[in-house]
Amino acid sequence: MSISPARSRRGESEQPRAGREGAGPAPRLYQRAFDILAAQIEDGVLAPGARLIETAVADQFGISRAPARRALAELERSGLLVKTTGRGYAVRAPAKGAGSSGVATPREDIRLTSRSSWERIYAEVEDEIIGRISFASWRVNEAELARCYHVSRTVARDVVGRLQQRGVIRKDERSRWYAPALTPEHVGELYELRSILEPVALTKAAPSLPRDFLLDMRKHLEEAIAHADAIEGPTLDRLEEEMHVALLQYCGNRTLMQAITLPQSLLIAHRFLYRWTPRLFNTEPFLPEHLEVLRHLESGDVDKAASALEHHLKVSAGRALARVDVIRREFQAESLPYLERLQEK
Repeated sequence: MSISPARSRRGESEQPRAGREGAGPAPRLYQRAFDILAAQIEDGVLAPGARLIETAVADQFGISRAPARRALAELERSGLLVKTTGRGYAVRAPAKGAGSSGVATPREDIRLTSRSSWERIYAEVEDEIIGRISFASWRVNEAELARCYHVSRTVARDVVGRLQQRGVIRKDERSRWYAPALTPEHVGELYELRSILEPVALTKAAPSLPRDFLLDMRKHLEEAIAHADAIEGPTLDRLEEEMHVALLQYCGNRTLMQAITLPQSLLIAHRFLYRWTPRLFNTEPFLPEHLEVLRHLESGDVDKAASALEHHLKVSAGRALARVDVIRREFQAESLPYLERLQEK
């Protein structure tokens, strides 16, 4: 299974396990694929031992490989699949009835998205770009992007527009698209902006936070801390998104959340960094920091919660750069026709 926009200098056998996540509509795509496949396993449509391969799942559901990959990873985490020694996964859950020996072909009415739409390719394009900004800045060629994915320029333009909205790419002084490298200066600026905006959003969100939401956050954090020695990238991704996206959205201020979007492009980058450097720290440092924010929220001390969040963000920049440094030393970027590596000035 092809999982990487970068190739390890240590050899393929030492590559970390895939956990790449989509963006934009991709979480909904992977969730729907997950739900359908889980139901097929539980109903016996997919029998024990049936093989599920990323490319086949993507093809049958009409989605790109990134959300297909995440759906399979989530099924494994849920105990329904087990990683095989070769490519892909095998069904582990017992079937209730006779099942097939492979992936059941979905009906046309459950295909998840049109192959010609920008949603079809967005998650994979974003993932490919994010996987390369540890190494350098990259020029994004819209025409080559369209040719690479066999889509129209309109679809490519929609993808590029979404990438800009997510803070992944921007325009230079000549109005050309580029993805800025994760340099110390760039990472520092983004974290500084996050440390200003996110505590404000948290303060506004606090009165509206459902009790069940906080209970779920505590459960997820405590489970992660209890199994810190086995935690993997996708779990770290979910915990980060729960604190820095799901919680903050309760602020009720759409303009503020839009302002937060740009620096939160770091969250997208972290999905790649966590996947390739899952054991950089013996215990992931942000877990107790998130728990401290949560404790203050539960006790009703919103000011201390906001201060704890601000502290967490300020100390996180150095850890992000440490992960970037590992990527630069251990991996090398593979070329893509729509990305041109820019020379450092």
